[in-house]
Amino acid sequence: MLRSLAGRERTVGELAEPFRISLAAASKHIKVLERAGLVRRTVQGRTHFCRLDPKPLADAAAWLEFYQGFWNERLDALEQLLRHPDKE
Repeated sequence: MLRSLAGRERTVGELAEPFRISLAAASKHIKVLERAGLVRRTVQGRTHFCRLDPKPLADAAAWLEFYQGFWNERLDALEQLLRHPDKE
């Protein structure tokens, strides 16, 4: 669903269509994404429109990037220690 929303705003029906799930099930899934801050929903009449909010994904990517560097440095140091134990 998030990938589909990356292109444009979609209705709940459009989001549910490729998954063989009911509109009620799709709506429940979208509510979870809303609570996570990833999706914003607006209602026009009886139609619910959903759009992606990319900021939480960008925040998560930045967090993961930091820890990737953190662990790469430590694992590189461990590798050097295991390859050359007499240098320590």
